[in-house]
Amino acid sequence: MPTTAPDPAAPSQTVRLLGEPWGDTSRRGRPYAKDPSVIRFGGRYLLYCSLPSASDDEPEGWSVGIAESDDLVTWRTVAMLPSFGEYDRSGAAAPGAVVIDGRVHLFFQTYGRGREDSICHAVSDDGVTFTPNPENPVFRPMGEWTCGRAIDADLVVAGDWLLLGWVTRDPTMTTQLLGTARAPLGSAYGRADWEQLSVDGPALAPELPWEQDCIEAPALRWDGETFTVFYAGAYNNQPQQIGWATSPDGRTWTRGSDEPLVPAGPEGAWNHSESGHPGFFRDEDGREYLFFQGNPDDGHTWCIAATELTFVDGVPVVQTDPVG
Repeated sequence: MPTTAPDPAAPSQTVRLLGEPWGDTSRRGRPYAKDPSVIRFGGRYLLYCSLPSASDDEPEGWSVGIAESDDLVTWRTVAMLPSFGEYDRSGAAAPGAVVIDGRVHLFFQTYGRGREDSICHAVSDDGVTFTPNPENPVFRPMGEWTCGRAIDADLVVAGDWLLLGWVTRDPTMTTQLLGTARAPLGSAYGRADWEQLSVDGPALAPELPWEQDCIEAPALRWDGETFTVFYAGAYNNQPQQIGWATSPDGRTWTRGSDEPLVPAGPEGAWNHSESGHPGFFRDEDGREYLFFQGNPDDGHTWCIAATELTFVDGVPVVQTDPVG
């Protein structure tokens, strides 16, 4: 398999960013934003992300934040998703946004419910004010290989289908696993609309040393022939790093490299503790970007940044700069 990333064991280069990493400061008084999902809608860019509870001592209270930008670099928080019901009263996080027929469809996970965490759905005409799906939560996985939990939703339109990437754990709640499902495009995206594609086992499970016990945070791309998923390997700050895989059908996936595409940064870098939870975005001009989260302090802060992607013979390439 091709290797397309710098060697994380001896980082002499770092991923080139569009601009300075960004984090919301409204909750904890320090930069803190995770789990990016970016779209272009209504003449501006919208970033959906996870914002923390108001205090480090409060595990509940995570919310989906919405930020806007004119240039993909300078972001400002403009709204937060409210609680829609008992199912997300303890929190919501890890949004995945997709534009379908001029409306924003937002998928997000409940937070703080353990095995009961599930994926929910809401729709908006302006990208900021959302109406929840009356069937929420709309997706939880089935099968002896999964604990029944579903988090980290991401979506891509492919022909007549909406492909959903999601994450679960094994029945012991030890190992994080990636799965896929699909629903007919134009459906209500309710519980009965989803066909689980990962039936007998996960689409991807951790196998490589750097992935440790976790594959999570799918970020989906479709080019008309092949699906690409960017994913996070290893739990937060272990360090988490970003890999990629491809599929012809959304069911069966093959890793593109044994090494991370986006490794954790070198000592002193903004992402020294991790490069994690990717989000893929294709702009109207065809240029493509990978958003991801990082921090240098084992999670005391969290910021989001972006790097431009190019594809060479189907292989994603990120630009790098020398360290120092």
